Amino acid sequence: MLNAMRDHKPARAELRGDCERCFGLCCVALPFAASADFAVDKDAGTPCRNLQSDHRCGIHARLRQKGFTGCTVYDCFGAGQQVSQITFGGQDWRSGPPEHARRMFDVFPVVRQLHELLWYLTEALSLPAARPVHAGLRKSLEKTEELTGLTPEELTGLDVAAHRQEVNVLLLRTSELARAGTKGRKKNRRGADLMGARLKGADLRGADLRGAYLIAADLTGADLRGADLIGADLRDADLTDADLTGAFFLTQPQLNAARGSAGTRLPESVTRPGHWAAQV
Repeated sequence: MLNAMRDHKPARAELRGDCERCFGLCCVALPFAASADFAVDKDAGTPCRNLQSDHRCGIHARLRQKGFTGCTVYDCFGAGQQVSQITFGGQDWRSGPPEHARRMFDVFPVVRQLHELLWYLTEALSLPAARPVHAGLRKSLEKTEELTGLTPEELTGLDVAAHRQEVNVLLLRTSELARAGTKGRKKNRRGADLMGARLKGADLRGADLRGAYLIAADLTGADLRGADLIGADLRDADLTDADLTGAFFLTQPQLNAARGSAGTRLPESVTRPGHWAAQV
C-alpha cells in the first residue's frame, strides 16, 4: 500500500485508480449533470444507473458511445481503493447503515485531493533540478501520507485547502527550478485564457502553463518540453504530434481529456489514452 515506499515515495501504481479494489465510489459519491460529458443527471450519493451490484460498470467498454465520456477522463489517483480498503477496512457502503455510506461518500473526495497532492509531490521528488527543495518535499509528502491515514471523522474535518496551499509553495519552487534549465525565453502563461487558441507548432518549452485554459486549443506539433502543466485545462486540446517530453505535473485525467495521436510524445509518468487511436 502507500506505506510501502521506495526512497520515501509512494509507488506510482498506488496513485492510480484500481477499480478492482474499490466499491465504485466515484460512481456513487460524485454528482454529474447531463452534458457533453454525461448522458444524464446524477446527484451526489446516488448510484449511477450503470453501476452493477458487484461495483462494476455495466457499460464500461461502451462509455463513450453511450454518452459518458466524463467517466473515461476521470481518475481518483488511487483514493478509491484507499478509502474502500484502508479507511473503511473493506466494508462495503451497501452493507452498513445509511450514515456509514454517507460518511464514506464524504471522505472519498477529501482523500482524492490528498492523493492528487501525493502524485505531484512524488513527481517533484523525481526531478533532479528540484534537489534544493527535496528535503521539504519529502517532509510534505510524509505529512500528506499521514493525513490519508486519518479516521473518517478526522478526514471530514480536515482543512485540505490549507494543506494544499502549504504544498503549493514547494511545487511552485519546484517549477521554477525545473524550468530554469530550459534554454531560451520561457513563456509565462499561468492562468491564461487560451481556449481555442491556434498554437500549432508553438514553442512552449519551459513555459508556465499552470491553470491555463487550453480547452479546444490547437497544439498540433507544439513543443511543450519541460513545461509546467499543473491544473491546465486540456479538454479537447489537440496534442497531435506535440512533444510533451519532460513536461511535468501532467496528470492522466488531463491527458485523457485531450486529443492526440501515435506521434504525440509523452512523459514516462503517464500512458497514452486508448481512445486516441480512434481519433486518428
